[in-house]
Amino acid sequence: MTIGVFFGGKNPEHDISIITGQLILAGLKKLHIAAHAVYLGKDSSWYLGDELHSIGFFKKQHDLNALGKWTLDLEKSRGVMVFRQKRWWGKIIRIDLAFPAFHGQNGEDGTMQGLFEILDIPYVGCGVAASAIAMDKVLTKQLYEQAGFPTVKSIHFYKADWEAKKEDYVTKINTGLLWPLFVKPARLGSSLGIAKVRNGKELSFALDVAFHYDEKALVEEAVPNVLDLTCAVIGNDAPQASLVQESIFTEDFFSYEDKYIAGGGAQLGNAKQSIIIPASIDDATTAAVQNLAKEVFLKFECSGTARVDFLYDKELKKLFVNEINPLPGTLYHHLWEKSGVPLPDLLKRLIALAMEKHKKKKGFTSVFASNILAHADWGKKLTKGN
Repeated sequence: MTIGVFFGGKNPEHDISIITGQLILAGLKKLHIAAHAVYLGKDSSWYLGDELHSIGFFKKQHDLNALGKWTLDLEKSRGVMVFRQKRWWGKIIRIDLAFPAFHGQNGEDGTMQGLFEILDIPYVGCGVAASAIAMDKVLTKQLYEQAGFPTVKSIHFYKADWEAKKEDYVTKINTGLLWPLFVKPARLGSSLGIAKVRNGKELSFALDVAFHYDEKALVEEAVPNVLDLTCAVIGNDAPQASLVQESIFTEDFFSYEDKYIAGGGAQLGNAKQSIIIPASIDDATTAAVQNLAKEVFLKFECSGTARVDFLYDKELKKLFVNEINPLPGTLYHHLWEKSGVPLPDLLKRLIALAMEKHKKKKGFTSVFASNILAHADWGKKLTKGN
């Protein structure tokens, strides 16, 4: 079996995706599993090649044109993905299983998962619906509320509505929510575009930033005395929860700087001073986080792996579900390592879960024999002007 590790993409989290892709490629190499780097450039062009297996290639001023562009052969891609190099002597590479390492829009949000489904190829991670809903903070909130999961109060609206009815929304925010507040683009990860605001002027500026990334924004109450908690989940129908991680942040929230830059990046497992595993909470709260993480995983119909983030008011001892990440950066391998699942085992389990999900899907009927067309006469009616 040949695995394609898909990363890059047209989104603000492009570089983080490269890091996750490189981690997976290196892990598969150590397992002696055949794998190809499938890089989707910012121009939405496909690139494949041995050079893409090195993070060094992306650190320097790389020349993608030297690799040559590739095309996905849709005619030949049935139960397999066939890539052809755009040269008359071009190579052909076949992929049996997709391992997506995309983050954010145009990759993690169900778009690439839809392509894998159409081509009938097994793939690691959450499906189309779970990926799309989990990447949308507003839809996530609505599903939390419908399921009865504890979550902080919020209001959402679109850019056009904000510009047309700004005073109305300011009134709704002032009467419906307690300050300070967080402003977030609805469909963006890695804490990009997020701001904590304490007055109307800051709110307006933060929304301008949020609407720079997305047409929909979420405004929600801040949790006082907060602990930022995270629990990763792996599985399909019977998920397993990791230990609980507590993330230490320097500003008002766990920012992009905290996650990826300061001390080598807490999300990358490098900034040890910013991570406490297991979290400094009691056993009962730990169990509540783990159980709720698995409930969220199942409610969203996730598969493979996901990461559920929580906010915990340590004075009131109240837990809130925050966000769900359908493809955690670097697979959150550092948390799984601490939970007794080293990277090689994590990769093998994710591949096995992908095959299990694909086999299960194959057991259902996807076509239906019908004679409905024999009775259809709309064409005749249209030609008669009816």
